[in-house]
Amino acid sequence: MKKMLLTIPTLLGTEQIVANEVRHLGYETTQVKDGSVTFEGDAEAICLANINLRSAERIMIKIAEFKATSFEELFEKVKRISWENIIEADAAFPVKGHSLKSLLHSVPDCQKIIKKAIVTRLSNHYGITHFEETGPLYPIQFSLIKDVITLYIDTSGENLYKRGYREKSVLAPMRETLAYSMIDLSFWRGDRIFLDPFCGSGTLPIEAALYACNIAPGIKRKFVAETWRNHIPKEMWKDIRDEAKENARTDTKTMIYASDIDPEAIAIAKKNAENAGVADKIKFSVCDMAKLTPFTDKGVIVCNPPYGERLLDAKLCERLYRTMGRKFAEFTQAKKFILTSHEQFEPLYGTFADKRRKVYNGMLKCYIYQYFK
Repeated sequence: MKKMLLTIPTLLGTEQIVANEVRHLGYETTQVKDGSVTFEGDAEAICLANINLRSAERIMIKIAEFKATSFEELFEKVKRISWENIIEADAAFPVKGHSLKSLLHSVPDCQKIIKKAIVTRLSNHYGITHFEETGPLYPIQFSLIKDVITLYIDTSGENLYKRGYREKSVLAPMRETLAYSMIDLSFWRGDRIFLDPFCGSGTLPIEAALYACNIAPGIKRKFVAETWRNHIPKEMWKDIRDEAKENARTDTKTMIYASDIDPEAIAIAKKNAENAGVADKIKFSVCDMAKLTPFTDKGVIVCNPPYGERLLDAKLCERLYRTMGRKFAEFTQAKKFILTSHEQFEPLYGTFADKRRKVYNGMLKCYIYQYFK
């Protein structure tokens, strides 16, 4: 597979974190913009990125980009693309996408036109008129913004935040990719205490343990590009997984503490940690945040407390933030990184953050409040 442009959709606010991960893999980014990172890579890059990137949402091959203001224009330009060099005769190629501020605003109609254009091209090449689509899966994604359409083929399949270890979760769990992004922002590198006093189903401490032990996040899951017959050798996937296993540091000593007031949440978190292979790296406990004993060594508190929108009513949430402010002040050796969507968090907490970063937890606008002093 020759070099191509690979695009990584990201959670808004985490673009630079994703870009740094790409560079750490040995690739230079060609574009970093709101919601995406692009770099040039080959088949090996697809394997490496899917298996190793912790903050990426998925890995997509950028196929083409052009302007289209009518369905006729869209059809003709999609048909010109050499789809036969990518898609096999028996392959499945569903089309999904979105349209924003464009004349072609109907997503279902765009899907139909793109699909029809690809079928026409492949029919002319393979000499068949009906496609069973029972073979390898090539998910086609399109983005139509201000009349400019970009076409991609998804290599990941399920979103990359689905690591495979979270069988169960509490209400309103955070994405694993966002959890890692918070850990990265905290500059925690496994050498200090890590505390999450609102651990829920364990996403933050588990991601911290995976990072500390250098366990690749995608090592246990499969990707849609693994079904492709003609582009990425199966041996390449195996070799990169084997290399990732060799690079893991499972004997790493950690100081990761996770607690929650809900015993059921702790039971779920422990099971998820077992699934991830890091149960022995995390000390879980059932504990009210207000009764925590401050640690005296240097460390970080990284947490995702209730927002008051889904889990607690507003009054209870405000009371919780006031208690947090008083309790966290006792942790004089800890830097704090707190994710919430509550607009009045800082005055309720009692201290204004040294830095704020806007991110999106799903569709919910949040801020990571960062306290360094």
